[in-house]
Amino acid sequence: MPPTNPARRRAIADAAIALLASAGAHGLTHRAVEKEAGLPPGTASNYFRSREALLVAAAERVAELHHADTDRATDTDQAADTDRATGTGQAAGMVELLAESLLTAATTLRTRYLAIFELQLEAARRPALAAALARLQASALRFTAGHHDKVGVTIPRERIPAMLALYGGALFTLVTGPPEAVTREAVRRVAEVIVDGAVVRKAGDGGSVGR
Repeated sequence: MPPTNPARRRAIADAAIALLASAGAHGLTHRAVEKEAGLPPGTASNYFRSREALLVAAAERVAELHHADTDRATDTDQAADTDRATGTGQAAGMVELLAESLLTAATTLRTRYLAIFELQLEAARRPALAAALARLQASALRFTAGHHDKVGVTIPRERIPAMLALYGGALFTLVTGPPEAVTREAVRRVAEVIVDGAVVRKAGDGGSVGR
């Protein structure tokens, strides 16, 4: 049975994320992870017996960190008491949340999201990793719906998968493109388009969320 030290497991998963971003999936080995984390030889294999288990651990850690960040963002937004009396007000608040999330992911947290895109490509050849990512995607749907409820945004549940797909595509473009192209205004325009297609408006709510 693998050791159960949670802090050590997180340290190994964090090192795996860093390696995925810097060296790609092919650069991820137990020994490389141990070196990255400053751990003795054999430590990573004690916690994660196979390379695939190490890849799954990295994916789960990215999801854990992403959900924690989103929780903090929605708590802050809820505390700000933004006016959401109309669909336009709700959408505008959602645009700000999405824009800030995309901007942070493509700049400060770029390493994390480069890692997840490496994992998604690797999953095409690894069924266990693909299954793990599918579970995480299902979890993301539930988390997203809960976050919408928390901040008072009424986006129909059936539109959330498409919204997440658009978010993921936008994030891929931003993370893998030239860093100088990632500006707050450019990211906000992307967020406006995503939200504009997801929100169902009532009569009289007006047009685009950016107007």
